[in-house]
Amino acid sequence: MQSLAKAVPEDLYPFIGKVRNFANKAKWLVEIGHTIKKNSNIPLSMDELTALPGIGRKSANVIRREAGEAPEGVIVDLHVVRVAPRLGIATGADPKKIEKQIMDVVPAKYWDAGMAMSFLGREICRPQPKCDICFMKEYCAYYKANR
Repeated sequence: MQSLAKAVPEDLYPFIGKVRNFANKAKWLVEIGHTIKKNSNIPLSMDELTALPGIGRKSANVIRREAGEAPEGVIVDLHVVRVAPRLGIATGADPKKIEKQIMDVVPAKYWDAGMAMSFLGREICRPQPKCDICFMKEYCAYYKANR
């Protein structure tokens, strides 16, 4: 945070230039650095995290997870938006609605399942899914409907 507090967005371009929307993300990161100033000031409550520029529920949940805090929701990224409906535990494409649906059916102690679904979506449950090697296929509504 100390380095971000001294940076300008252009300083970050070499590091995140290949990330989608990198200019806005660099601006947000620098703003966060200027606000927080040092690592010990990083907030861990959902309200404080989501008040920071560019931080939504997904990023706040990731930060909380990495800090060893109990989840206050389910991490829902583009992979979870694809995987959860295929598994049959959510419908639609709105991340907030999908998070709510997952939270309604999955006990809170398993809310880290969002990260697991994200990893599954990155590696196996791709837009062209690799169902033949998927360890979830016996539970998967998509697999059962398409085999």
